[in-house]
Amino acid sequence: MRPNDTARTWVHDAITRLEQEAARSADTHLLKLDIARFPGIDFYFKDESSHPTGSLKHRLARSLFLYALCNGRLQEGQSVMDASSGSTAISEAWFARLLGLKFTAVMPDCTTPRKISVLQALGAECDLVPAGVDASQHARASAAAQSACYLDQFGLAERATDWRGNNNIAESILSQMQKESNPVPAWIVCGAGTGGTSATIGRYLRYRRLPTRLCVAEPLDGAFAQAWQTRTITETKPCNTLIEGIGRSHVEPGFLFDVVDKVIEVGDADSCAAAWLLEQLLGRRYGGSSGTNLIACLQLAEAMRDRGETGSIVSLLCDRGERYEQTLFDRQWLAKHGIGLEPSLEQLRRRIESPDLKSS
Repeated sequence: MRPNDTARTWVHDAITRLEQEAARSADTHLLKLDIARFPGIDFYFKDESSHPTGSLKHRLARSLFLYALCNGRLQEGQSVMDASSGSTAISEAWFARLLGLKFTAVMPDCTTPRKISVLQALGAECDLVPAGVDASQHARASAAAQSACYLDQFGLAERATDWRGNNNIAESILSQMQKESNPVPAWIVCGAGTGGTSATIGRYLRYRRLPTRLCVAEPLDGAFAQAWQTRTITETKPCNTLIEGIGRSHVEPGFLFDVVDKVIEVGDADSCAAAWLLEQLLGRRYGGSSGTNLIACLQLAEAMRDRGETGSIVSLLCDRGERYEQTLFDRQWLAKHGIGLEPSLEQLRRRIESPDLKSS
């Protein structure tokens, strides 16, 4: 067998392993919440934490590896590297281990300890960079110096995922909604980290010629919210949010302005309170970005109710809350960072009349 054939055989085998994993993972659950305060409006939350690696980023990581393999950028025995605040890195480390490759995650040094320990358990190396250092630039330079494959989630997220179908998240949501009372959602709500998820959902809605609108839920002063208003990419001030994975200080290449119909900014206190409330509603913990999504859903539902509209709103439960036990779910940590949990939580309970809630 010629050397070229040997290399191609490994690539073909790696792609097969990724496809086999996709078939084993099947799909994630779509949970329904009935909130008495909003008659005629159905709430659904797609539980992406049920992926093997515990987050929405499982889909992205698989797509990034497939993209690298099919573009000839990843070969047998090559090291892999990417920049991440944690969840993408965990998924990438899991897939790297599946393929027998070494993985290094470049992350902010404020990343939660739980995420770091999970990465290390998967055999990954963690390169922690201080505030002020661009993790993506650092990862790109390190990968070049080591002849590693730079997966580049921020640069390639929107193109690595097949937005026309192939079990992308938008196709999955609409398929699962088919037998519901309001099968075509009025709104789909998601956060924006790389911008890849919003790009995939927004494109697919247009491809299917659906009236569903897309809302991006964003921390206060996040770059996506600022840039979306003017449709320009400009340098922005740092977004000092406690919500990991969203709230960028600059617009990533994968964010497509024109497929987003609305951006709702949410304060950290409300996002944290909503994450705590989700545990009460659904019986398990989810991360802060899931709380951000819930607040945006409620704001959209209030506007629909005031206009006399009915329908469905779908959003995402992005990752497992256990990763934030030492941060968002630690009252002392919240107080240290100026988050008064109880006032926000009480206000949120009044907003939705929690005693009348039920989940299914």
